[in-house]
Amino acid sequence: MGKVWVVAEQREGKLKKVTLEMVTLARQIGGEVEGVVIGKDVKGLASELGEYGVGKVYVADHPDLEQYTTAKYTRVLADLINKEKPDVVLIANSAQGRDFAPRTAQRVGAGQISDITGYEEGVFVRPIYAGKAYTKVGATSHPLIVTVRPNVFPAAEKTGGQAAIEEVAVSFMPEDLKAIVKEVVKQVSGRPELTEADIIVSGGRGMKGPENFKLLEDLADVLGAAVGASRAAVDAGWREHRYQVGQTGKTVSPSLYIAVGISGAIQHLAGMGSSKVIVAINKDPEANIFKVADYGIVGDLFEIVPLLTEEFKKLLKS
Repeated sequence: MGKVWVVAEQREGKLKKVTLEMVTLARQIGGEVEGVVIGKDVKGLASELGEYGVGKVYVADHPDLEQYTTAKYTRVLADLINKEKPDVVLIANSAQGRDFAPRTAQRVGAGQISDITGYEEGVFVRPIYAGKAYTKVGATSHPLIVTVRPNVFPAAEKTGGQAAIEEVAVSFMPEDLKAIVKEVVKQVSGRPELTEADIIVSGGRGMKGPENFKLLEDLADVLGAAVGASRAAVDAGWREHRYQVGQTGKTVSPSLYIAVGISGAIQHLAGMGSSKVIVAINKDPEANIFKVADYGIVGDLFEIVPLLTEEFKKLLKS
């Protein structure tokens, strides 16, 4: 293998955890591990990647890249790929990555493998059939664009290295500048972002109303967890779509997933089935969620969740 690129995902000048997870994967693939950083005032991130063992980092730093837009990111990355010719390009399977990765692949004539969750002996592993099965996919040509599911690979640890930094000249075509982001409306929360959370507490139709999600928020705050929701809860208007876990929502892979009042429809399982440990709480002993759960509690969630919250408070204090 020649050069393996990690396209850093960052927000407000900070690397997202999935970037360091992709560094781990890049090392597994082998070859020269290099990074790409795109944004405004992001040169410091290139040095940070070097500390995690990335040998060389290309930096596209430009005022017009302050906010992400599909056309501009695609232009920058595609031009760089055509010039430097890496073998494999790793991009996070996030909302942003899923947006510009296929466009970049089409622009440079590359193959693409999406939402990979493993790497074995030269081939990539990805879920199919809504997570019911896995397939191994290899490449017959390069470059290859690969999108990587967050929270699957361990984050790289610092090696104390130093990267060679190369600044990239940025130029756009008129069509790249047609879309301009004027404002980003932020949702302020002290909880972790759903796709990167190590623990997630999700609620479904069994919550019976939006006011009852306060039970899950209390538990999540004790555990340092994110709060998610099933499609049924979102469709009912109890939670915003950004909280939805499932085939038409977000795909997550936490260490611990607590499903509360969720029946376990196939669309929901597709979004959380790769969680390392699944705990289900449901009053229906025949609920489909118990088929995938590592631990299950059959009972009234309105009694069980407050008890769990209090017990976790005691345990974590001790």
